[in-house]
Amino acid sequence: MANDGAAAALSAQGALGSPTSGKPRDALLVQAAKARQLGSAFVEQMLEAAWRQLEAAPVLAARIDGWALDPGQSALALRLNAGLHALARSGTCPRLSALYEAGEGDFDGAVHEALSRCEPILLGWLDRPTQTNEVSRAAAFMAALAHLGAGQNMPVELLELGASAGLNLNLHRYRYRLCGQEYGAPDSSLSIVPRWLGGAPPLVPVSVIAARGVDLAPVVLTNPAECERLMAYAWRGETRRARLLAKAIAIAHDHPPQVDRGAAGIWLAERLSEPQPNGVRRVIMHSMVMQYVGAEERRAISALMRLAGAGASRNRPLAWVSFEWNPQRSDVLLRLTQWDGHDQGRPRVLAKTHPYGKWIDWLG
Repeated sequence: MANDGAAAALSAQGALGSPTSGKPRDALLVQAAKARQLGSAFVEQMLEAAWRQLEAAPVLAARIDGWALDPGQSALALRLNAGLHALARSGTCPRLSALYEAGEGDFDGAVHEALSRCEPILLGWLDRPTQTNEVSRAAAFMAALAHLGAGQNMPVELLELGASAGLNLNLHRYRYRLCGQEYGAPDSSLSIVPRWLGGAPPLVPVSVIAARGVDLAPVVLTNPAECERLMAYAWRGETRRARLLAKAIAIAHDHPPQVDRGAAGIWLAERLSEPQPNGVRRVIMHSMVMQYVGAEERRAISALMRLAGAGASRNRPLAWVSFEWNPQRSDVLLRLTQWDGHDQGRPRVLAKTHPYGKWIDWLG
């Protein structure tokens, strides 16, 4: 657990707030507190130890202290945490590997060894944005698609912003149990069963006939190192999360998702300008992406959706499904906005959800 200095910093900043010291390194303590709230004492202790031992890697410490981006929005702490997890998985730092295996022990000693011996490797983890691609979030998207289908069922064209490896573009290839009801592909090797609160979503079959995504730095699943990168972002002890990710990667090897490299706003403008087939619902979706998108691009995306929505009709409807933090970052909300010639752009909250999709509180 945190020493007196770390505890004081945590007290000053609050569990979910921003560090008051102004030091980007204190983002490690902010994320440690969030990890505790999400039930991971291991990640909490790992990040607190990294905060205490950061000077063991002076170049890394300087890089973090000079971090130009918002440390929270850019997930600085999660980048470092994933780098440490990757080192443990590789066996490069024996003490760190042993700590991950046991789940307890000398956090400071193991982290000190990793920081001092593997600083160049950890610097590389800071260079690239987070790539979690949480497969469990697909359950919320499936529930939203079923909800849309209850009003007017038709085939779906999926377009995903910030698609990472594109694992959620294969959502129709997974099996789901939502509020005791079965959805998706009944013979799939991947079964997603979130803890369900609230009423059941409509039991409507969902047919996805096209799926395509975009990401600034797509994860290439044919590269084993890229697959390992995804696995490193799954926290230690979350075996179910890691198991679902591994199965989704295996399915993607058989059914490669199409993920383009590019900026979300430019890509979306190009896709929305393409003809939409009659009798097909076009659905734009994204999960935990907008916190990494600049304000100007977010406004551009909203404007693009409103413009495209103005031309939508009952036979060519448009829907926007988002799985994102609310502005206060107090709740993750599944939001739906649709344009179909009748419901013209009125947003509604379908559910509150766990950030990684472990539970869904369905509001419908």
